Amino acid sequence: MNALVKGLSDGGVITWRNLLNVRRNPDWLMAATLQPIMFVLLFAYVFGDAIGGDAGGGAYREFLIAGIFAQTVAFNSAFTVIGFANDLQKGIIDRFRSLPMSRLAVVFGRTTSDLVVSVVALLVMSLCGLIVGWRIRGSVLDAVFAYLLMLLFAWALSWIGALIGLAARSVEVAQSAGLIWMFPLSFISSAFVPLDKLPGALGVFAEWNPFTAVVNATRDLFGNRFGTPPTGWPAEHAALYTVLCCVGIIVVFAPLATARYRRVASR
Repeated sequence: MNALVKGLSDGGVITWRNLLNVRRNPDWLMAATLQPIMFVLLFAYVFGDAIGGDAGGGAYREFLIAGIFAQTVAFNSAFTVIGFANDLQKGIIDRFRSLPMSRLAVVFGRTTSDLVVSVVALLVMSLCGLIVGWRIRGSVLDAVFAYLLMLLFAWALSWIGALIGLAARSVEVAQSAGLIWMFPLSFISSAFVPLDKLPGALGVFAEWNPFTAVVNATRDLFGNRFGTPPTGWPAEHAALYTVLCCVGIIVVFAPLATARYRRVASR
């Protein structure tokens, strides 16, 4: 218990250190907020009618926002990847090793600080969504639960990002590795098109894709339905499936990332 308390305490210090770096390098925060705004405007006004059909206006924009939310918090895991790769390249990890601190603190602090960035990104996207016509049509409690699901999903993916960042040999490699696996995960899902528009194997993959689960759960909680409601166990229990997927990702990748950090720090 004392080790856990020390790890959380030291992790809080590392979280604050990382947030100070964001304040001193505001381009990181700009990248986390400008990209989702661009996607909202692009899909809402350029591709909206083509993808959404006759209802491609306000109805499709409400359908779209949950997908943009999920894509943005997922892409923010790239900051975890690049942050670790940058600390490794600059020798910061070696300095952390010399300090009397928990080994878990460095990984926990990085994932937590990037979660704060996701909170800011969600706030900016919510304001942008309101401007283009998105509305929350569910209850306040449902909306709060939807945001919490998004943040849990973001934190889970940041542990994958931590492992990739600690395994990358350079910042340049980390920049590619941190994003390349996100594209099939986010686009082969219900983020931008209804599931019934995806053919064959793509539809099956999308149905069980955790990305689809968090998007469907968020849409249900916000009351933003569009087209034919998806069927199947993952869609009918989207919130539960999202939580199970997130817990599974954390249980698998948190120990792997921590073990990788120990190997890197002991070189």
